[in-house]
Amino acid sequence: MAPRLLAWYDTHRRVLPWRAPAGMRADPYEVWLSEIMLQQTMVQAVAGYYRKFLKLWPTVTALADASQDDVLAAWAGLGYYARARNLHAAAKMVAHEMGGSFPATAEGLRTLPGVGAYTSGAIAAIAYDEKQAAMDANAERVIARVFAIETPMPKAKRELHRLCSALVPDRAGDFVQGLMDLGSAICTPKRPACPNCPWTDDCRARRNGIQEQLPVKAAKLARPLKRGAAFVVRDRTGAVLLVKRPDKGLLASMLEPPLGPWGQEFPSPSKALTQAPFKAKWKKRPGLVRHGFTHFELETEVYVADIARRPKVKGNWILPEKLRDVALPTVMRKIVEHGLDAGGPLFASRKP
Repeated sequence: MAPRLLAWYDTHRRVLPWRAPAGMRADPYEVWLSEIMLQQTMVQAVAGYYRKFLKLWPTVTALADASQDDVLAAWAGLGYYARARNLHAAAKMVAHEMGGSFPATAEGLRTLPGVGAYTSGAIAAIAYDEKQAAMDANAERVIARVFAIETPMPKAKRELHRLCSALVPDRAGDFVQGLMDLGSAICTPKRPACPNCPWTDDCRARRNGIQEQLPVKAAKLARPLKRGAAFVVRDRTGAVLLVKRPDKGLLASMLEPPLGPWGQEFPSPSKALTQAPFKAKWKKRPGLVRHGFTHFELETEVYVADIARRPKVKGNWILPEKLRDVALPTVMRKIVEHGLDAGGPLFASRKP
């Protein structure tokens, strides 16, 4: 089976910014950078960020020498910000403790912050041709269908990995990337193009007519809803007050407008005023801001104020035209946009 997939991949391989040309060895730094960015994020969203990071920090040593604030600012908008902090920490480890060279095995790569079983396998296979079955969602879908695995996800992951491991040939990197490309282009979630698949004759799900039913997904759990108030304040220059979040936890070390606590209900206007960073003529902006996190949904009411003189309060006053250059997560950008009634264009040039 592997030779047929490799032959298909040699003809139909995707051109991606981080993918080495056919016949050339992939750069471990570039593979690692792309794999961290691709964790829980679509290829289309990653490409621009990847190019930007390589332009800013073309080597792991350059990235290690950058400040965390600069790395977080460059990452802003890509989400799952712990990845950016782990990226920076891992770069420091490679640059300062490993002589600037990445470990050449999956086992060694797992010692780096933010590198788990899948990511270490993908880097080891793509950069070093170690025989690893690195399986993203596309690859899992292909293997689940080829072997007609009806065990629901994520329980099926271990079985899918075992079955895929038995197929990995010497060209491990091309096999891993070919499997991902096959799932992306041919073995799609709906209406897979089975006649164009190099494994169509091997696919048990196709023979049984159940390819679109696999892999079986576990029932989604309802995410809890949290609510709270945010405070967007401008001084006479138009600068907005931003404060830094704690160094640990959700959106750690990122910037935000002052927030009240999150609970089951919105605070009353009088209660919200007690949560404001200081006394001012706060007014609630009509509407609210909605944002989905991995484990919960958030709704935020936004209170706004304009002041003539800055009070003595911790934080940074940032002019609107500079907001695109700071480490402001997407949800916080939404809140500031709503508070300034910017509606989006204020940050339109922020994304790479």
